[in-house]
Amino acid sequence: MKIAGFQMQAVLGDVDANLAKIDAAAGKAAAQGVRLLIAPELALTGYGAGDLFPALASPADGPLTQQLSQIARRHGLTIVAGFAEKDGESVYNSVFLTDGKGQTATYRKSHLYGPYERQWFRPEAPSSVLATIDGIRLGMLICYDVEFPENVRRLAQAGADLVVVPTALPSGWSGAFIAEHMIRVRAFENQVFVAYVNHCGTDERFAYAGLSRIAAPDGGLLAEAPAESEALIVAEIDPATFHSSRSENTYLADLR
Repeated sequence: MKIAGFQMQAVLGDVDANLAKIDAAAGKAAAQGVRLLIAPELALTGYGAGDLFPALASPADGPLTQQLSQIARRHGLTIVAGFAEKDGESVYNSVFLTDGKGQTATYRKSHLYGPYERQWFRPEAPSSVLATIDGIRLGMLICYDVEFPENVRRLAQAGADLVVVPTALPSGWSGAFIAEHMIRVRAFENQVFVAYVNHCGTDERFAYAGLSRIAAPDGGLLAEAPAESEALIVAEIDPATFHSSRSENTYLADLR
């Protein structure tokens, strides 16, 4: 299965503009035979939207996710994208998966990063949200979640072949280390694919590292994006081709 990550410079607070960007990326991805498109954390609102989050937040079955499903259906692929999810009086930092044909899933971020996120969002208890696309079992995390190895291990033990991680990784030395090293280690130590898809550029509050990555179970990179600009990165996901890696590195089977 071909997957793609859309490294994106979101338009702060402009959901229609961000949906249009995802729509255009979906069209380009579908033309290359891509079956799964991943957009960044809070892609629909922009990560730096701050005090706009309460007004921009939408239910998981609301009009914004319905528009995302329409885009997925029109282009014949599955989309995973971050949004601010409203549930009663609570707002969550969430990602929404839709195949445009009725299969949907919502994952809420469990590990909020810093006072900024804690001001606007409620954390969810760690959970394993999985879906199957073209025979590939995928699990979802968001940004800081992947930096806790237990989260990826839990998904691997639940049968995930691929872990998708929409993120809003900031620029700087630590961000570069996470993108360039940690993501490959998470893939290797769990023998799964990891797709880590970031914002790029700057907004009113933050500067982003870019450096989106798709890593393989053997720790190799299948696709990578630059630091500075928007990019659509594409990779082929085939668990069978990494049988030798999994037979040599039996971490899940040997875990005590």
